[in-house]
Amino acid sequence: MIDGFSQTLFERKTVVVTGAGRGIGAAIAQGFLDCGARVVAHVGRGMEHAQADLLERVRDTERDRLTLLTADLSGPGAGGDLARMVLQGLDGPVHALVNNAGTMEGRFAAESVTKAEFDRVVDLNIRSVVELTTALLPALKAAEGAAIVNTSSISATVGGSPGSSLYSASKAFISTWTRALARELAPDGIRVNAVSPGTIMTDFHRRYSSEEKLARTAASIPLQRLGEADDCAPAYLFLAAPELSGYITGQIVEVNGGQFMG
Repeated sequence: MIDGFSQTLFERKTVVVTGAGRGIGAAIAQGFLDCGARVVAHVGRGMEHAQADLLERVRDTERDRLTLLTADLSGPGAGGDLARMVLQGLDGPVHALVNNAGTMEGRFAAESVTKAEFDRVVDLNIRSVVELTTALLPALKAAEGAAIVNTSSISATVGGSPGSSLYSASKAFISTWTRALARELAPDGIRVNAVSPGTIMTDFHRRYSSEEKLARTAASIPLQRLGEADDCAPAYLFLAAPELSGYITGQIVEVNGGQFMG
């Protein structure tokens, strides 16, 4: 349960969340469910493992408002395929789209990046996001006041750490695309913003960062700790709710404990 938000804030509204199986995405999906939304939650490859975090969070009384869709977004055309799955199950408009799916896919030295590595990062972090959003725009426009909230990263601004150049650049694309889309879709009443998490203790950093690196990072953060998934979720709910952020669009909201202050 996310404190401070009305349990009816998203009542009778449909929200699509990608990368919702665990970590930040699971916290986001849970937050929308707690606020009354019907949530279409995308989980990645390996459904039994990927959805575990989300299902542990969701209360029994919320299960009837949760639809789980499984799709691997790391290949060409995957975003469009997921969009078709979403649209097949809809009986109305989409009020909010949260593009959260994405990861580093590994640390790749700049001097030896391969085409396959480049394509994997671009397909997952950029191509699938654009494809899904493009295909869902008619359903978002039909909501007459919808919101798109994308997930960027602190790496988009500071460049990340060694081996993350592709990931950092892909998230920089998301930040710039967010602003461009906000301008283009404003006449349709669609607001577009992004959340930029700092170092958040999820499976992402357990895979790609050492304990020593995380300890050094925590010591350097003004709030003196690493973030948790639940630290990020309220920002997504805020940006998706027209009652709370109806005059906010084209913004990148930093959630990092002061790790970066822009």
